[in-house]
Amino acid sequence: MQTTDKIFLVGFMGSGKTTAGRKLALRLKWSFIDLDELIESDSGMSVAEIFAERGEEWFRTTESKALRELGKHRNTVISTGGGTPCFFGNMEFMLKNGLTVYLKLTPEKLSRRLSSSTAGRPLLIDIGKKQLPGYISALLAEREIWYSKAEIITEIERGNISALLSLIKNRLG
Repeated sequence: MQTTDKIFLVGFMGSGKTTAGRKLALRLKWSFIDLDELIESDSGMSVAEIFAERGEEWFRTTESKALRELGKHRNTVISTGGGTPCFFGNMEFMLKNGLTVYLKLTPEKLSRRLSSSTAGRPLLIDIGKKQLPGYISALLAEREIWYSKAEIITEIERGNISALLSLIKNRLG
């Protein structure tokens, strides 16, 4: 059992991190921060605009700095971007500074969810619907090495926040 004042939600884009994070924070009576939304607010640009105008490297550097600033927060649920754990030692930082939860979905489920919402997702802009399942499978396979380090790995379906809350409370004591 451990005591923590931060929960980091990790997982592939479209896995439900923001939705689950908002609900989880509400149930815990904690704050909620979506890392992408924070970066968008601070920069005055959408993530897609940042990727297009400043590039992925600038975004990942900014994302890592923002994540470390969030390490100072208490009683906070933090939804990370899909790539956050994969750069600059971010996953190790999250493991040391809170409870990490991987919202795991199959490539098939992710493809279904993302097929209608590729706009605003910079890594999917040039991917056609026919190529989407293969692209998701390949990128997920690359990222799984980081995601799988999470302390809780769950395939909880969308909307079942009670089951997720139960897993977290069991871990926190």
